[in-house]
Amino acid sequence: MTPSTHPSTAIHVLFVTAEIAPWVKTGGLGDVSAALPPALARAGCEVRVLVPAYPALKAAFPQAQPLIEVPGLALRLPPCRILDAGPLADGARLLLLDSESRFARPGNPYQDPHGNGWPDNGLRFGLLSRVAHWLADNGNLVGWRTDVVHCNDWHAALVPAFRSFLGGGRPSIVTIHNLAFQGLFGPELLGELGLPGHAFRYDGVEFHGKLSFLKAGLQLAERVTTVSPNYAAEIQTPEFGAGLDALLRHRAEELSGILNGIDLNEWNPERDPHIAASYGLATLPRKALNKAALQRRLGLTVDPSVPLIGVVSRMTHQKGSDLIIQAAEDLLTLGYQLAILGAGDHRIEKAFSDLTHRHPHRVVTLIGYEESLAHQIEAGADMFLMPSLFEPCGLNQMYSLRYGTPPIVRRTGGLADTVTDTVPDSIAGQRATGFVFDEPTAGALVAAAARALDAWRQPELWRSLQERGMSKEFGWNDAALRYIEVYLEAMQA
Repeated sequence: MTPSTHPSTAIHVLFVTAEIAPWVKTGGLGDVSAALPPALARAGCEVRVLVPAYPALKAAFPQAQPLIEVPGLALRLPPCRILDAGPLADGARLLLLDSESRFARPGNPYQDPHGNGWPDNGLRFGLLSRVAHWLADNGNLVGWRTDVVHCNDWHAALVPAFRSFLGGGRPSIVTIHNLAFQGLFGPELLGELGLPGHAFRYDGVEFHGKLSFLKAGLQLAERVTTVSPNYAAEIQTPEFGAGLDALLRHRAEELSGILNGIDLNEWNPERDPHIAASYGLATLPRKALNKAALQRRLGLTVDPSVPLIGVVSRMTHQKGSDLIIQAAEDLLTLGYQLAILGAGDHRIEKAFSDLTHRHPHRVVTLIGYEESLAHQIEAGADMFLMPSLFEPCGLNQMYSLRYGTPPIVRRTGGLADTVTDTVPDSIAGQRATGFVFDEPTAGALVAAAARALDAWRQPELWRSLQERGMSKEFGWNDAALRYIEVYLEAMQA
């Protein structure tokens, strides 16, 4: 099937995920789960999104109606139920897996309010995978068949194991959003989830003496995808493969890298309700109003002649947060202001807060996440910084391009797929959109920021970078068509 054609009959997709924005989100998975299913529906699929019924989702969908009672499926998987929360955008439908004992608790989906992982996460997400397999096998009970199960990250990646070792179910694909998180648990979980002992082997669910949800999915799913072409290549190497590179090389023929998109309605500077002044290609000078508004809101010195770098990120080693801290004094010496929003490692949070304390009115750090402020930083900053050590896809660099805020990124994963460095050849060829560096060092970051500052001081060059980035197409339509191709391959495998 070519990208311009649709299947003759609708593919029925059960899309299984642990997050869905804006209600439950810790990173890009939540955004993808909110945007890809509607894009699949627009492309002709029938889509049901299955996600745990966390308190935030039950509060957001009080009208959700019981759809079916699910019997106890294993020793430690008691009865639960599925609620129909109604339609999402473009006809995709939301199903909530309701289990008070597993999901009715505070904190984010994976950790308690103190940042500690829930000790029963193996059972919690084992339940999600097991119910997804059961629902795919018993669609007649709800009047909706499943053709393919789309399993996202380790939380849903045990679905192919249940199909392989218990029978039934439907073909599946597993999408890797971040290979670093693999769902590793003790082998005693095997029986608690209802998997037979012979599943615990090298070509099953076993990985270095542990039960690995993700390894099981990569081993046993009909097809595997990840969220950018470059990351698909990287994870087949020891440097980025997190111990699974040999398996991924073995499955290279069934592995695809499909670049994530972004929600073009949610992230649109011409119609963004969160920002001080709307703007677009024809009204780009109005972006300056957002910079002034952001500086005022954050207590930074309000001055259009001072370059402002924005950061919206999890504060983790992976995201290059340590590099930003190491580079901060040099960035300030170059003349930059820094606006930083995020949360994560408490050591990194403290380092950013200390930086703010030392440089009031030049650096501001807000610990946590606020959707409206994230939009305001994208619209108000002059540049956006993403120095990730690895980045499966990344979404913020695409938001930045759309908002005329050229990104400064490290050449890795999806960042390499989406940002073209500003060098003489790319300037001459009218391809440049941002600033890219290679070495994971503070010095390389500062050098890229210095190049960005030099370009910012050349109005014609800077305007061309902004306009080129804002003109790029990062919607979900092409990705949805590529996923349909993979679904058909899985169904025919």
